[in-house]
Amino acid sequence: MLVLLVVFMVAAPLLTVGVPVDLPQTQAPPITDPKEPLVISINNEGHIFIQDADVPTDALVPRLQAITGANPDALVYVRADKSIDYGRVLEVMSLISAAGFRKVSLIAQSPKGVSAKAAANPAAAAPAASR
Repeated sequence: MLVLLVVFMVAAPLLTVGVPVDLPQTQAPPITDPKEPLVISINNEGHIFIQDADVPTDALVPRLQAITGANPDALVYVRADKSIDYGRVLEVMSLISAAGFRKVSLIAQSPKGVSAKAAANPAAAAPAASR
């Protein structure tokens, strides 16, 4: 059974990738990791990019394996424009997972007006219920 770890994170200030995508928003806390991840972007037309380089779907796995030295513990972040079909995102993530990469995460933006601290502890940000 293939186990896929999907973590939503706040990464806009941490990652600067040249492919313009309109990220969806999430309440998940940011993840701080000292290793620099490999960023896969899917733009609003469904094109795949590794960092800034446009990559055909059939060349994605061989390029990832060449870049990472086929290291299954390499960090891979997937950024996708919120306007594209969810199936396209799953297709790309399943290719990455099937290639043996175990640390695959999705990237999203924190909603406007929500601080990183509030996203890290949603219970603290919620108003207290009145009795």
